[in-house]
Amino acid sequence: MNGDLQKILFDEQEIKNEIGRAAAWLDERFNGKNPVAVCVLKGAAMFFCDLVRAVKTDVQLDFITVSSYGSSTESSGKINILSDLSADVKGRDVILVEDIVDSGNTLFALQNLFLKRGAKSFTSVTLLDKPSRRKTDVCADYSCFEIGDEFIVGYGLDYAQKYRNLPYIAVLKREIYT
Repeated sequence: MNGDLQKILFDEQEIKNEIGRAAAWLDERFNGKNPVAVCVLKGAAMFFCDLVRAVKTDVQLDFITVSSYGSSTESSGKINILSDLSADVKGRDVILVEDIVDSGNTLFALQNLFLKRGAKSFTSVTLLDKPSRRKTDVCADYSCFEIGDEFIVGYGLDYAQKYRNLPYIAVLKREIYT
């Protein structure tokens, strides 16, 4: 698997350090509140688990599965909800935890969805931000790392359902996905 990688962008310690900063930011923002933390599956699962363990604020956990990529490296631009939340977000503070904001389509669609469902507030935290690929005028409230226009895998992020289990974030060699 490692032979498929061009380089490691962020190692385990860098990720852990940034998660600590993101957790502190959330604790300050939601002190005394009980928000619903929503994980966008599957890519954000590892980040979500590490983040909510680092947060001191009491949070309710929930999950949503959306798809816009399939087995492609390009977003289709259409967001499909494959598995919806179990919690009612009406009147609740929602923290959406994403793996990556690329085109911005998923973040934009989910923000609109939760606000339409009556969320009191919507806050988004992403592990990775790729602003050079943005197609929608949206950005996460907190981004751990900004990256260039490279195809990355690891720490939950995949290509065709592979590489999610890597403990770091790496650039996938172009010949693997072209």
